[in-house]
Amino acid sequence: MAEPPATDPAARPFVVPCADLDTGAPWRWLRAGWRDLRRAPALSLLFGAVIVLVSAGISWLAYALGRFALLATLLSGFVFVAPLICVGLYCVSRALEQGRTPRLRDSFVLARRVLGQAGVFALGQGVIILLWSRAGMMVGAFFPFDGGDPGAFREFLALGSAVGAVFATLTFAVAAFSLPMIADRDVDMVTAAVSSVHAVMRNKRVMLVWGLLLVVLTAVGFATALLGLGVLMPWLAYASWHGYRETLDAAAWPALE
Repeated sequence: MAEPPATDPAARPFVVPCADLDTGAPWRWLRAGWRDLRRAPALSLLFGAVIVLVSAGISWLAYALGRFALLATLLSGFVFVAPLICVGLYCVSRALEQGRTPRLRDSFVLARRVLGQAGVFALGQGVIILLWSRAGMMVGAFFPFDGGDPGAFREFLALGSAVGAVFATLTFAVAAFSLPMIADRDVDMVTAAVSSVHAVMRNKRVMLVWGLLLVVLTAVGFATALLGLGVLMPWLAYASWHGYRETLDAAAWPALE
């Protein structure tokens, strides 16, 4: 079905209109993502293998250097940074949605086209994760504890969890729909990020469920010695694409060819 033509840039809203989601939305996205995975298994597993190899390489490097704090930081941010690796997978879902056969070449072409915007995304996420790490160090500095003081430990744990929750919410809200949008539309990263945050804040309960599903399924992938990520990450990338398509109405922006 043909989409309506894009509107004049001056007439576009600053924030992309979003839908009010029902509680069944995350489960619909997972079912739709699983269908895409079954329709393009070879390409999905190829991307999945790359994700597994990158994850294993990061883990081995952190272990070899004895930098377990570095490993913890990387793993805690993985669920939010992973969409950057999955840009090519959005192209697969996009092709299937349009009735085309997904091709690896198309994913590379799309990745090159959005490289600049994706770079802005990666820079922003990197800054947030760095601030997150520094905030954790400040909590430890201002609220030190030793093993013999359970009260101090509880204070440290409560404050550290609160600080982590703030940064986790921010990174999730920015990442939820922004990358699928720039993989689909000729839109700048700022508009995509602000629109993603707006959609998440407007659908707090639904997106809380979606965020928990992402965390749990990603944890399952890590628990399988990273091998499960080879299937889980393509599945979640496809599901995120369908979440974007259901949530944001970006018809006012021209579609990428």
